[in-house]
Amino acid sequence: MTDNTVMLGDCTELMERLPEGSVDMIFADPPYNLQLDGELLRPNNSRVDGVDDAWDRFDSLAVYDDFTRRWLRAARRVLREDGTLWVIGSYHNIFRVGAILQDLQYWILNDVIWRKSNPMPNFRGRRFTNAHETLIWAAKDKDARYTFNYQAMKSLNDDLQMRSDWLLPICSGGERLKDGTGRKAHSTQKPEALLHRAILAATKPGDLVLDPFLGSGTTAAVAKRLGRRYLGIEREPHYAEIARKRIAKVRPIDDLALIETPSKREQPRIPFGTLVERGLLEPGTVLYSPNRRWRARVRADGTLISSDFKGSIHQVGAHVQGAPACNGWQFWCLDVEGRLVPIDMLRQKLRSEMN
Repeated sequence: MTDNTVMLGDCTELMERLPEGSVDMIFADPPYNLQLDGELLRPNNSRVDGVDDAWDRFDSLAVYDDFTRRWLRAARRVLREDGTLWVIGSYHNIFRVGAILQDLQYWILNDVIWRKSNPMPNFRGRRFTNAHETLIWAAKDKDARYTFNYQAMKSLNDDLQMRSDWLLPICSGGERLKDGTGRKAHSTQKPEALLHRAILAATKPGDLVLDPFLGSGTTAAVAKRLGRRYLGIEREPHYAEIARKRIAKVRPIDDLALIETPSKREQPRIPFGTLVERGLLEPGTVLYSPNRRWRARVRADGTLISSDFKGSIHQVGAHVQGAPACNGWQFWCLDVEGRLVPIDMLRQKLRSEMN
């Protein structure tokens, strides 16, 4: 198998030729089977440039289900045991895809709502504006030790837990690829921001990302930029050529420090006492709670003592609050020129010296 390439052909057939368990993540944007009937016009009678391509047409739901089952089975075989699969769809197909995923023993981790900040209006005024699409994130089974870069997602979201509803714009403006006549090069091109988030969440630098419906190449372009390997499959020759040209222009981020976000569990364990041993905190130093309501002093053995209790940074923090538990690294702060700074800053300083 050659990675960092675009393969031309049927995705099921080509995935069946790939080595078993060779892919770390799959992002699939399959045909939605929109079942459009006739042209869609705006109020001014101009034609909406929607999805009416031959590749999105299926003779029946049974035919679509068979197609879905075949490519998902092939995807499961090629996915490594701890790999994950993302599949995106609309109300036309995502519920059928989800049921087949479960029939094939995939384990659904999340459904993510991509809420479009600039959706296409409902021109006929007979339904709600369709302002979202759904992504299903799944592992091969419930015991899989899949990758989830929690800290990266939290950092991406201003240090708040990343939620399962993502507000992102549709692909438009300069990002939207055009053909020689100025029309969309691909009718369902996804925004790079969407792929950036999915790939950053579920892979590590150097992992192999497969897109079996590559289209204009968004998945591969983002994977390359983020220092991941990519493999794309596309059955339409003109789309494959568009994708190849697009990917060739992408400059990968070569500095690992800029794309790697290790989880806190993977970072070296540093006991609080190490800060005392290294002289970063002197015995007798006063630490404060974030609101300065409580205070405690550092002891030479790496414990704290408050007015009526002594113990670890976590035990003393829990005691003064009357709480069952406490993260002492975030609770206790050092007064630095009148500003309270969590002692976790000192721990991170030591960790940076160890790397």
